[in-house]
Amino acid sequence: MQGSPATDPDADLRRGLRRHRMLATGLLAGMGGLLVGTYYMPPGYWTELLQASAKAGVVGGLADWFAVTALFRHPMGIPIPHTAIVPNQKERLGRALGRFVSSHVFTEAEVRRVIGRLDLARIVQKFLADPAASKPAAAALARSLPKMVESLEDGRARRLLVRLLPRIVSGPAGARLVARVLRAFVASGRHQEVFSLAIGQLKVLMAAREEALRTAIATRVRAEGGAVIGWLAGATVAKRVLHAINTELDKVEPEDSDLRAAFAEWLGHEIERLETDPERAAAIGRVLREALAHPSVAAWLLDVWARLRAALVADAQRPDGRTVALLTGVFANAGTLLAEDAGARERLNRATEGVLITLLPSAQAQLSDFIATVVGNWDAKAAAEKIELRVGRDLQYVRINGTLVGFLAGGALFALLTKVFGGVAH
Repeated sequence: MQGSPATDPDADLRRGLRRHRMLATGLLAGMGGLLVGTYYMPPGYWTELLQASAKAGVVGGLADWFAVTALFRHPMGIPIPHTAIVPNQKERLGRALGRFVSSHVFTEAEVRRVIGRLDLARIVQKFLADPAASKPAAAALARSLPKMVESLEDGRARRLLVRLLPRIVSGPAGARLVARVLRAFVASGRHQEVFSLAIGQLKVLMAAREEALRTAIATRVRAEGGAVIGWLAGATVAKRVLHAINTELDKVEPEDSDLRAAFAEWLGHEIERLETDPERAAAIGRVLREALAHPSVAAWLLDVWARLRAALVADAQRPDGRTVALLTGVFANAGTLLAEDAGARERLNRATEGVLITLLPSAQAQLSDFIATVVGNWDAKAAAEKIELRVGRDLQYVRINGTLVGFLAGGALFALLTKVFGGVAH
């Protein structure tokens, strides 16, 4: 059905087909007029030559008009067998077209050629390096995270977390993880902060329990030395013991104390044992497994999961949240990596190519079925019109060429036969 020029996307094609059809029909009509005109010309060789040429031109033009018209409709509306081929065979045409596209256009060689020309890694790199493009993508991905998290059924996720963590940390990987964390801890100097915190808390505890400690030490002196010794020296001994302990704690507090150095040396030795001693690693694994299997720790892990999930969902909704910032940073880092590392770009291109080639057979089958289904669902008349609008102009040149070639071939054949036989019966 034809639409107005403003709404018909095929208006230009329709005008072009109409113009070329009028040209081909006009040439055929002109050839017929020339044929009729030869009967009014004086008899002679040249008249007969022109007449034979015109006859052949008319026949050639009519034959090609019939052939072209029969592709899309019944010539002059007459249901001649094997005409209106496209409307009557659109299902078979759709299947053939689908097989052709999938087998000869959408091929492995063509896919590799296109990927090689596009350089997908460079396209991805430019996208990731452009904050104006990557930040909206990061925000869109962040907005999708809550749905992804919510799609995880909490009970299953929690049970999986509780079941997997003890297994993960109980093997050699758990000991290596602990060693790696401790190395990072030592490299950053945080181990000394922990040591200082422990010393400080110990001093606070001793200050708070000083009277109780005095009493306990005095009682112990009386128990060991008798009532007299306890009465004479108990309080003094308790005071001196507490003073000595506080003095030693004060000596430990400076950053260059020997005990701090010994603590750092011991920690380094323990890290090395975790990395090299299988028995030590196994012992740490058992301790971690038992700790994580404890109901209190399991409950704590579940609470951590719930809090983490809630925080992630809430933060992902904010355009200026940490999730968006983190994803934007990840995109930027990936873009920098691709820009600076030609090997990474090559690996990305090869990986993309490998995925597409792996999916190609399935995609070819689906593309063939899709084309066949689309063409098969077309209205017969609409299908013929769609195809004719796109190839009809070239087919009008077939009519034009048929008329001209017939005219020339008819004249040449007349001249040849006259030359050979001296006359042609017609």
